[in-house]
Amino acid sequence: MGFTSAYACLSLRKIVVAAWLLLIVSPPAFAIEVNMTMESAKAALAEGRASMEQASDVESVATVMKALEQRYRVGANPEEDPCGPHAILRTRRYWLEYFGRREAAESKRLNRPIRMPENKIQEILNMPYLEVEVRLCGDEEFFAEGAEIALQQGSNIIRPVDVGPAERGRKNPGPAPSYRSRFTARFAYADFDPQGKSILAVFFPDGKLINIEADFSKIP
Repeated sequence: MGFTSAYACLSLRKIVVAAWLLLIVSPPAFAIEVNMTMESAKAALAEGRASMEQASDVESVATVMKALEQRYRVGANPEEDPCGPHAILRTRRYWLEYFGRREAAESKRLNRPIRMPENKIQEILNMPYLEVEVRLCGDEEFFAEGAEIALQQGSNIIRPVDVGPAERGRKNPGPAPSYRSRFTARFAYADFDPQGKSILAVFFPDGKLINIEADFSKIP
């Protein structure tokens, strides 16, 4: 086989692997699961493990991470709009997939199977809050300081249980002054409809308002 043919086969193999990884980390969407069973939780852990077990190099790991984040992201797509406001919804399933990836990474490192004990899985199933990480841009490095957030579903306005302090903005590349920041808020599952269309309303001390649309029926 000549060099050109071999290179073509290698490129094709990478494309096939990347497509397969996207398939295993992007199953059909469904509403946020509030009442997960232990069986469903173990399946989510296994899904996270499988995605990371197949990621054998930096490129495929990046593909897995990007695809997984996309499943739990609402708002702008940072690949198309780097400064578009968006949020990552860390549901119970998100954390289970996250720890499944950790299991796979630790298993590779120690060369033996590493599994989360059932009592730790149950702790995740008992988590009463949805964690929302908001990511956005502004004109100066402390632009997000004092920002607040609410979840709107129809006429219902849901306040978070708590809101973490915003990170100091990090400079975006380019000549124009622009900074990226993020902060985290937690909402009680008991307070909102896990299948409802929602708006994450971000309020700033200067009166500015940013709305991030979130259809919970499409978030695992």
